[in-house]
Amino acid sequence: MDRFTKQFNTTDVDLFKSQLFQWSQKFKIICWLDSNHYKDSYSSFETILAVGEKSSIKLDVDINAFNSLSDFEKQHKDYLFGFLTYDLKNDVEKLTSNNFDGLNFPSLYFFQPKKLIFIKNNTITFSYLNEFKNEIESDFLSISSQLLYIEELENLVNEEEIKQRISKKSYLKKCNQLLKRIQRGDIYEINFCMEFFMEQRKINPFKIFNKLNEISSPPFASFLRYHNLYLCSASPERYIKKIGQKVISQPIKGTARRGISEKNDAELIHDLKNNPKERSENIMIVDLVRNDLSKTAITGSVKVEELCELYTFKQVHQLISTVSAKIPVDTTPVTILKNTFPMGSMTGAPKISAMKIIEEVEETKRGLYSGSVGYFTPEGDFDFNVVIRSILHNSSTQYTSFSVGSAITSLSNPEQEYEECILKGKAMKQVLTEH
Repeated sequence: MDRFTKQFNTTDVDLFKSQLFQWSQKFKIICWLDSNHYKDSYSSFETILAVGEKSSIKLDVDINAFNSLSDFEKQHKDYLFGFLTYDLKNDVEKLTSNNFDGLNFPSLYFFQPKKLIFIKNNTITFSYLNEFKNEIESDFLSISSQLLYIEELENLVNEEEIKQRISKKSYLKKCNQLLKRIQRGDIYEINFCMEFFMEQRKINPFKIFNKLNEISSPPFASFLRYHNLYLCSASPERYIKKIGQKVISQPIKGTARRGISEKNDAELIHDLKNNPKERSENIMIVDLVRNDLSKTAITGSVKVEELCELYTFKQVHQLISTVSAKIPVDTTPVTILKNTFPMGSMTGAPKISAMKIIEEVEETKRGLYSGSVGYFTPEGDFDFNVVIRSILHNSSTQYTSFSVGSAITSLSNPEQEYEECILKGKAMKQVLTEH
């Protein structure tokens, strides 16, 4: 599909980003990806906005979903933006998802955007389908003349309105049951998650995302609107990226809070980097990712480029590893996704056993949480995040949800795992109660 491209320059990238996000709010289909000026070896842009749906694929069933997506990607060979829900695991293995679902996202959705806007350095690139190219100039003027408005305060959410799907007592009991299963040899690591939710509560997702992004500034932030369904994500984690024949995955395992002083922060960094439990969590998942990538990779090409490297964000410190592989030139992009999905950092090891047990102990269908948002390029490259540190909302039912989790291993202390979950949920709870 041909696109018409035109570039503009700006002297104030942050102002233009704010204007662009505000302008996007009139669309019913939106995908906004923001790296928050974060630079790593694999950064491609600062921000991308994709709006308007020329063509799309939406599936409510899990079976044959990846094959259908592959056909859609081959047919269009254009930029495609969208999401994969965690429950597509049922298309990869003989698994089911029968837990409660208050959000009702489709299993998979990707769209070919009518309008694409990229921001990199001080350059704004408009890439519109040819039939909309005459709107570029007027859209640029409309965006850059946006007066940023501050909305009136809505009724604030009280903390008591945010309910916990699994009580602390139940969480500790389930955690001890998981430890017994680890001792028995059923699994040796499992990502155990729980949901916080609100019912019959109107929120403003655009405002919520701005606040969440402001207090976290993560490298893989995403805002998604699919009609009445919204995702506000402050994800720090990349699931997988393909550039030519190279594929990289960057699992996160190992979390510590930020310190109250520079000295305290340095102590917490030292403790995290040298914590045997946190390092073992990360290394187990690195092994799992290496195995997943090897299903498609050229023999001998899977490499660990970084192991348990420490990265610092506004809210937390994290241990991140980078695993890469070289893929045969004729491998389809969706094959790579199917062979690595869901991401190991959100499942456990062995992967299939962990996913079966997750379904037993958790009380909510994960849906888009611990799934992925991202895009394909016309060349068949892609980049996808991990949907964590995220607030999800269904505006039709006025149901709002965020989930948090931690990795349970033989070295886990249930009380500490619970506290890690509360730490990870802090930013989401804050933006819901203080906006």
